[in-house]
Amino acid sequence: MSELLKKEPVKRVEEFLKKFDPNLKIIVLDTTARTAKDAANSLKCELGAIVKSLVFKAEDTFIICLVSGDKRCSLNKLKKILNKKDVAMANADQVKENTGFSIGGVAPTGHLKKLNIIVDKSLSRFKYVYGAAGHPDCVFRITYPELVKLTIGSEQEIIE
Repeated sequence: MSELLKKEPVKRVEEFLKKFDPNLKIIVLDTTARTAKDAANSLKCELGAIVKSLVFKAEDTFIICLVSGDKRCSLNKLKKILNKKDVAMANADQVKENTGFSIGGVAPTGHLKKLNIIVDKSLSRFKYVYGAAGHPDCVFRITYPELVKLTIGSEQEIIE
């Protein structure tokens, strides 16, 4: 068993995944998945099939946007959807405090705090998508409909 699977953030993700579907497994990569491009290269899949978990501060709350690896999240669309004027990327400390994960390993599930999640519809182009699993070298594979159910995410069009 990989030492990475024993790390608390990875175990937290695994616990959430197993409760949702016992067949979901964490994949430990030989090479890093710190960026979407790294993950796609490691998995030999399309960049768009990588789920980027982006944490935003929207005035007094934090939200997570799950966006396809080959797309950019539109702050203007996000502001309209949330009906908030002040929306910006969270900093590394805010990400860690709200999710329990470091940037590069932020999973779509298993967060320390209850966060609203928006899932970009562009991810639905792929049969399977890959999300981070609590560490830059760990991911999991899931279908788009399962990802929406797992995260209790709101499906929106949030890309530029």
